[in-house]
Formats: sequence, structure tokens, C-alpha cells
Amino acid sequence: MTTAQERPAPEHPAQESPRPTWSGDPYALALRAGRGPLYLRRGDGWLLPLDVERWCAVADAADLSALRRCEGAVLDIGCGPGRLVAALAARGHRALGVDVSAEAVAHTVRVGGQALRRSVFEPLPGEGRWDTALLIDGNVGIGGDPPALLDRVAQLLAPDGLLLAETAPVDIDERVRVRIDDGLGTGAPDGSFPWARIGTRALLRHARRTGWHPVAQWSADGRPFVALRRRTAPPTAAPSAAPVRTRSHSADSANSAAVISSQWPRKTSTGSPVADS
Repeated sequence: MTTAQERPAPEHPAQESPRPTWSGDPYALALRAGRGPLYLRRGDGWLLPLDVERWCAVADAADLSALRRCEGAVLDIGCGPGRLVAALAARGHRALGVDVSAEAVAHTVRVGGQALRRSVFEPLPGEGRWDTALLIDGNVGIGGDPPALLDRVAQLLAPDGLLLAETAPVDIDERVRVRIDDGLGTGAPDGSFPWARIGTRALLRHARRTGWHPVAQWSADGRPFVALRRRTAPPTAAPSAAPVRTRSHSADSANSAAVISSQWPRKTSTGSPVADS
């Protein structure tokens, strides 16, 4: 997403809206035409321009700076018209896009990618086995609750999986309700939905609190990116010859069992996440 001039925004509580329908008239029409104008409009009239022309073009140099870091099978969350999915397929990756817009999914398929019309908060193929997840073009704001989104992405990725996210080019951390607008006051018929805008510092703060650690940060053509991995638990100490009996289970014991179960080998080749889709 491109950015607009910063103005203070009223705070709104994040509300879960797993699948806002972005298939209604201004968004679907913009994707079909391959151009805007198109905006996210806040309740106070503030507009955030959406870069439809770039989304509908081929992956640019900034996009490729992220795609070169992708590992294995890639899930593009909020894939839009599919330029990243198509570029990943051309680079030999198994890649799947998910988007709530029927027009976005159809466009992705037309340009040679695989995509599903689905919210990231709905059941998805290959959960727990994706090697890389993408949250590009401001999609770290999906759902209006970045910590909840980071937790969900952790469920989708393999234990050693990689998250590549694009952040806002300003130091911001806001949660708002918005609607799609064409700049003429024509909004999407389904109304508003929760959204978030966060800069790099805010994303790193949320990430650390939800069990992620940064492995890289960079900027390309004015677009900031962050690479994150889940923290791994420290090795479990070997049991002593004479274990001490306790009268109750500790939280640490339960957590250790959960970590061990998450390390089961994942399927490869024909068991890939895309193959399951």
C-alpha cells in the first residue's frame, strides 16, 4: 500500500471480521481495470490510497527483494491480483495465494498462480507445514489485530517457518475500521471492517510478545520489510536418575509437551501444502 499524509485517528476496538467481502464494486472494478483510484476510508473521512496499478503489474524490484528470501512452499496471505504468487511459481516455488475477494482469486489464476477464496482465519490447506508466509502490501493489518494475526500465521507455518512482512513506512501503530472507497464516496456494499497500520518498531514489539524474533530488516524503494521466525524453546534438560515427585503439574511441563509434539516431521513432496489444496 502507498501511504497518505498522517493525521491522528480515533481509536476503535479491534473486532474480528474473518472475511470482509472485498468483491463488491469499487475493489473488484479496480482489479478488472488494473487501476484506481481506490482507497481505504476511515469513519472520519481520512483516506489511504491503495496502489492498484502496482498490485496488478508484475513483481517489481522491491517485491523481489522479499521473494528472494522465500524458502520452500509459500503462502501469500491477502494475495490480491496475484503478482507475487505468479512470480514465486516462475521461480520454482510451490505457492498458494489466499484472499477474500473472488475477483482477486480469479485474477491470480489468470496470471498463472494458485489461489483460494478464503480468510486467513478460516481453515487452510497444509496448516503447520508452510515454509514461508507473506504479509505484503500492508496485509499485516488484516483483521485489525496484529498479535492475533501473528499467532494465526504461527499456526500455519512449520516450526522453523519464515514470515516476511511489509510494514508502514512511518512509525505508527493504529487499529481502525475502514471501508473500500473509490474516492467518489462509493463504498463497498458490505460496509466497514477492522484494519491495522503498523510500522517496523510496532511490528517488532508485537512479534516479540507473541514468540517471534527478527532475522532481517531492510528497505527497498521506500518500502520497509521485516523477516521473522518463531522462537524455539531451549533444550529440555535430561531427566535425573532419581526424579523428584511433585504434587501437581507445572505450566512448564505442559508447555514442554506441546513443543515436542510440534517437532513431528512434516510431509514433503506429494504431501506439500499446495498439493493438499
